[in-house]
Amino acid sequence: MIKSVHLLQYSRDPDADRAFLRDVLGWRHVEDAGSEPGWLIFALPPTELAVHPTEGEPVAEMYLMCDDIEATIAELTAKGVQVQPITEQRWGRLTSLTLPGGSELGLYEPRHPTAI
Repeated sequence: MIKSVHLLQYSRDPDADRAFLRDVLGWRHVEDAGSEPGWLIFALPPTELAVHPTEGEPVAEMYLMCDDIEATIAELTAKGVQVQPITEQRWGRLTSLTLPGGSELGLYEPRHPTAI
């Protein structure tokens, strides 16, 4: 029986992105066995998965979810996180965070029932 999911995030500055996840988001972590010191594996909040159709190449995306996007943005910007403007979608309110390594991580407040 499958008991969990292990996601990979590739980064141009993995040390800075690991520090962001550890220090800014406060996610629990363990050292990645068999890897270089400082490589961390993070415990994520409860997760859900949706499968959407595409006409292009299949891709995977990751979004953080919150109950109050304005409060979450205020908390993150107070910690120096760069956050894009909120856009209104039929399924929720959406923004993205810029990680220190340059990649973006989606953040949204869902308007739909969640599976968690």
